[in-house]
Amino acid sequence: MIVLDSAPSLGPLLARGALQSPFKRPTPDARFPRTCLLLPQVRPDLEKLAAYERVCGFATGDDGLPITYPHVLGFPLAMRLMSARDFPLPLLGLVHTSIEIERYAELPGDGTYDMAVHVEKLSPHRRGTEATVVTGVRVGEDVVWESRSTYLARHRTRHSGETARNEPGPLPVVEEWRIAGDVGRRYAAASGDRNPIHLHPLTARLFGFPRAIAHGMWTVARCLAAHGVPAAAEVRAEFRAPVLLPGTVEYAAEDGRFQLRSGDRLHVEGSVRPRVAR
Repeated sequence: MIVLDSAPSLGPLLARGALQSPFKRPTPDARFPRTCLLLPQVRPDLEKLAAYERVCGFATGDDGLPITYPHVLGFPLAMRLMSARDFPLPLLGLVHTSIEIERYAELPGDGTYDMAVHVEKLSPHRRGTEATVVTGVRVGEDVVWESRSTYLARHRTRHSGETARNEPGPLPVVEEWRIAGDVGRRYAAASGDRNPIHLHPLTARLFGFPRAIAHGMWTVARCLAAHGVPAAAEVRAEFRAPVLLPGTVEYAAEDGRFQLRSGDRLHVEGSVRPRVAR
């Protein structure tokens, strides 16, 4: 375990990862860093928290952190691991494909937390190799929040052909949202994630997108803000297709499930369940 005395700066990590990306050759059986990074005594910046709540649609001034906010606090640690020389997947082009969150109780916004992040495993995927990154939040000895995020590096595999997958039927539409073109920049300012594909059409085109795209974690946070989440909860979300900015999307929900769609195009699907003590 490596104990840090401050959160790493995301800009230099992104630059380092970008420079090393062309030299990496991902495979599911590659070695990956087993290091756990620990950042103790983390206190949320209340000004940035309020900006995050506003851009994602959460009520501002609530005592508790939004259920997705610990991901923001732990993201610099995850980026330090994924931009390191011994991480086998190239940072450029890495796609956030899913997230699972368990919140054991509501986390006060003025609390102090210990953040720990490690790479759990690499897995074969029909489109390449997927890494699972685990983020844990503790208060003293007690785990109060934990997530598992998967990140996909696309490359040719023996199973690169498309396989049939069960597409969920459309849920009832609750609201239509018009998403402004500056959402990526506003979310970047609040979260620190300044990946160029989210900031401006010109920088997004360098990576093959016709316009800037919304952060995946903004889309799921916006859905959860609309859906509502119990204090002790389990959240699952899969990111299926990017949301172009500006754009119009439909938020749909029923029986603990939610979707974000543009007509027949599914962007995000997920579920919210009360957490049952084990």
